[in-house]
Order: sequence, then C-alpha cells, then structure tokens
Amino acid sequence: MKKIFVLLILLFTIITIYVFFYNKNTENSYNKITKHKDSCIECHTTEKTGFSKFHDPKIIACTSCHLGDANSSLKEQAHLNMVRIPGNLSDADKTCGKCHPNQLHNIKHSLMTTNSGLIAVNKYFFKDSDSLNAYFHIKELGYDASDTHIRNLCANCHLGKEKEEYGEITQLSRGGGCNACHLNYTDNNDHPSTNIQISNTHCFGCHSRSSRISTNYMGYSETSLDSLPNDGDHKRFKDGRIYDFNEEDVHHKAGLLCIDCHTSKEVMGHGVRYNKQEDAVKIQCSDCHTNNANTISYNELEPDEKKLFYLRDYKHKENKILVTEKEQFALINTFLDENNEVKLIGKKNNTLYTIPKPNDQCSKLAHKNLSCSSCHTSWASKCISCHNTFDKNKVGFDLLDRKEVSGTWTEMLAEFNVSLPALGVKEYKNKKSIECAVPGMIMTIDHKSFDSTAVIHESFYRLFAPNKPHTITKNVRSCKSCHLNSYTLGYGSGKLLFENNNWSFTAKLEKNINDNLPEDAWIEMFTKLDKNKDYSTKENFRPFNINEQKKILEVGKCLQCHKENSDLMLRSLDIGIIEISKEKTKNCL
Repeated sequence: MKKIFVLLILLFTIITIYVFFYNKNTENSYNKITKHKDSCIECHTTEKTGFSKFHDPKIIACTSCHLGDANSSLKEQAHLNMVRIPGNLSDADKTCGKCHPNQLHNIKHSLMTTNSGLIAVNKYFFKDSDSLNAYFHIKELGYDASDTHIRNLCANCHLGKEKEEYGEITQLSRGGGCNACHLNYTDNNDHPSTNIQISNTHCFGCHSRSSRISTNYMGYSETSLDSLPNDGDHKRFKDGRIYDFNEEDVHHKAGLLCIDCHTSKEVMGHGVRYNKQEDAVKIQCSDCHTNNANTISYNELEPDEKKLFYLRDYKHKENKILVTEKEQFALINTFLDENNEVKLIGKKNNTLYTIPKPNDQCSKLAHKNLSCSSCHTSWASKCISCHNTFDKNKVGFDLLDRKEVSGTWTEMLAEFNVSLPALGVKEYKNKKSIECAVPGMIMTIDHKSFDSTAVIHESFYRLFAPNKPHTITKNVRSCKSCHLNSYTLGYGSGKLLFENNNWSFTAKLEKNINDNLPEDAWIEMFTKLDKNKDYSTKENFRPFNINEQKKILEVGKCLQCHKENSDLMLRSLDIGIIEISKEKTKNCL
C-alpha cells in the first residue's frame, strides 16, 4: 500500500511538471526552432526582406515552405519538386501543414473550403437534391444543371482555388489556401510576409459578392450603373462595379477589422463539419455588448489560443477573457477590466475600445425576441427579379476547372436597391428570433435551356434569406418602420393604411406574372402560410404568420395617433400591446 501511495505521488509530480512546462513552452517554443542547413542562400545571396519573425529562412530554411533539397548545391537537384507559391491547399500538407497541422485539418473541413451550404441551396432549388441540409464539397461537383451553374457563376470563391501568380491579396483575389488570409506585402520589402495580420482586404474578394457583406460594412451598396457619376458619393471597385455610399457600419467607422469580431475558429473552422454558415458563426452582438459577460481565465485557453495570445503580445493574462455564448469560443482580444467594463483590443493597431452595454430598451418584454441587427441595421441590399438561363451558343468559363467551355449559365438581374430590411422569424431549438430578411431568390430558372428533356420547363421562386447586413448603427430604426411599414412585414414597398376598421395595402411595384405578388414582396397580406411551400433559403426561417402580422399592426394602429416616445407607447414595451389595448377609449381607432 505504501509503494502504491509513493507511485501515485510520483505520477502526480510528473504530470504537474509536464503541464507547467507545456504551458510555459507554448510561448517559448517559437524561439527554439532549430536552424537548418540551407543551400538556397549560398546561391541566392541577395538579402531578402519582409519575412515575419517566425518564418525567417535563417531559422526555418527556405525549403520549409518552398520545398526542394536544401542539402544540394546543384541547381537541378536543389530545385527538384520545389513549390514556387507555397500555401495553396494542393501543397499545404507538405508546406504550411508541416508546422501547422491542426490549422490545416480545420481549414479543410471549413465552409470556406467545402462551400457546402451554397451548393446545397443551389442544388435544392435546381431540383437536383431533396434537402437544404445535405453535405457537399465543391471539389466533387459534377456537370448537371445546378453544378454547372456554380461552375459558371460562383466557383471562384473557395479556398481550394489556386493562387498562381505572385502578388499581394487585392479586391480581385479569390482562393489561394493559406495565402488567402495570411499573405502580406509591404512597399519596403521584396518578399511577402506570412503572418496573422489579416486586413479587411483579405476578406473582400469573396465576401463582396452575394449578400455583399464587405462592401456593406464599408457603407457602399451596389448599383447597376455603367459609368461613374461625378458626385463624390459613388465609387468604382477593382472589378468594375459601381457602388453608392449610404452609411458605414459603426464598427467600421471606429476602425474595427472583420477579425476583431470573427475568431479564427469561425473563419478557419475548428474541425467540425458544418453544412451552413449560420451554424459555423458563433459570435453574437450580445457576447460583447452585455451586462453579464461569459468569461474564462487565461489558463483555461486552449494551446492554439495561447499561441495567438503570445503572437499578438497581449498583456491581459490576469484579466477574465470573454467567450462566446455558443460553443464557448475565446475572444482573446477582449477582457473585463477592474471596473467590470468590457474592453476590446483592435488587432490592427492595438487600439483599446470600451464596449458599451446594451440599452435598457433591449430587454423590454415587447422586444425580447428581437435580434440586435433587426433594430440596429441601417440599410440592406435588395436585388429582385433574377432570371437564370443557359446559353448553349455562348462561350463560358468553368471557374472550377479554370478553362473556357461551350455554353454558360447567365443571370439577368433587375436594378439593385437598398432599404431598411424586411423582418422574418427564425425558429431554432424551440426559440423564436426576429431577424433581418433580404430577397435571396426572387427568380426563375429555365431548366429546358440546359436540358431539353427536362420535365419542368421553368421554376419560379420567391425566397427571402436571413441576413446580417453588417450596416449596424448606434441609433435604432423607428417604431413605425416596423409596425407601419409594408416592406418590413413582407408585403412589398407601398402604402399601408388603416381605415374603417380595416387594413389596406397599395403596392408600389407591378405584380409578377408568376404569382401575382408585387416584385419585391415576400408574402400576401393576411394570407395563411402554406406548409408545403418554400419561403426561404433556410428551413428554419419564415415570414410572419397571420397572427404575428396582426399583433405587429395592432401597435401600428396606436402609432397613427400616439408618438413613439409617448408614455403610453413606452409602457407598452413593458407590459405588451394586449394590456395597453385594454386602455382604449371611444376616441381610439
């Protein structure tokens, strides 16, 4: 028994020593990289500059990234199997992945690599799949109608696309594997640096398409203009598109980068296979704008998080660090100070920000199901009436195989526009949340143009999508913009009136011949939702049902006489419109 006790004490001591030195060496290991022999610098004698501290060839050798044979002085042998531009996913196992195996494993399973959600939605509405939640990988695309549609129009934006030319990451960049995020050039250096300084430009190439998050964040909305007006409000981006300036996101105005909110686990993945973007994104406004932050200590960080903490030279080890409510992802650039204030360190230049707490109005009974963006979004993009047809006589380009092809899918779009977003209901785990909704697919697909034997000639869809427009403003939208706004409710833009104890709606736009609804509408007023009909690109997102519409408009009735900041309307936030309605007088509508 005594021997067993001694062995247990010895084992405990060994484990304690190991844990202590493992945590300690998380930081120190970067300074203990063994210097390798490198024949490259014997021939390439010109001093190269621009390397990051931990990728200096004097420490890790050129061949750690570019491969080849560092032990040979013969050109042919030294250059054998050399990689000119390392970091593409095709060579990452032999290059970046040798030192960063966890990160490579994660990125291979991320949505930026698989594009699963985009493919699933596309195949479902092309009728090539029977599930919106099926899993797909872009490298496995075939050549049916839906896959060819992605090959012609969408397949540029995935990390597996090769970076084939030297040069910095720009607005036009797509793909490039590890380079897509981690490659940086400066004016004074002749070799790019590979580091964790990820600018918004690194995100722009892919995220300025579809819902146009990158341009929205900057305050710009896309137009259909061909020439640039000389008014100072418009801007032509690198790909030729012309944008109009509206209002930039309050976080962008403050100088915050995309990565100041979005963690490496969200962007690069964390080894879990997600089918949809909304599942992969964990950060919420309420994670930082809170009165009761979720926190952990520095010692509770995972090893990779401690490495990032060290690389960014953060000093707040003694403070509590915020974590996301979903999945407990550490926000290593945040902490609680001695006054219990949430602080955020900007990753661009270490600017220290104090994060404001939510307004009392946010927690009121009437607003308990509202998402932050449903009130604080200043504008959202709208694109309606999109016709998809296959032109067999036109030369197209296969974005996945990188070659010209005979025939291509084309999109004929209506004019771009902006407005306050519509709102819809997200149902998740028996909870309801009111979210921003934008036209996702108000479109037709000409199936027979691709396959003359197709059973269905043409499909029409009127689908809205849940959206985080990234146009957050400190101020909130007005009460009337929700409770007396036809577009917000899903009816389309137009005039909404309550007269003679009845609501009426007059649409601004013409009705679509396919379903007799206004072009920018989502649903018909006070019409029961069809359980067998698709209303959204997501299964758990829908427009307001009849009861919800009536409840919203009940508040709208009051707002026709009572001011938004009146005592009655403010009390309705606390006790609800049903209780307030009991106070009606004979003068009330």
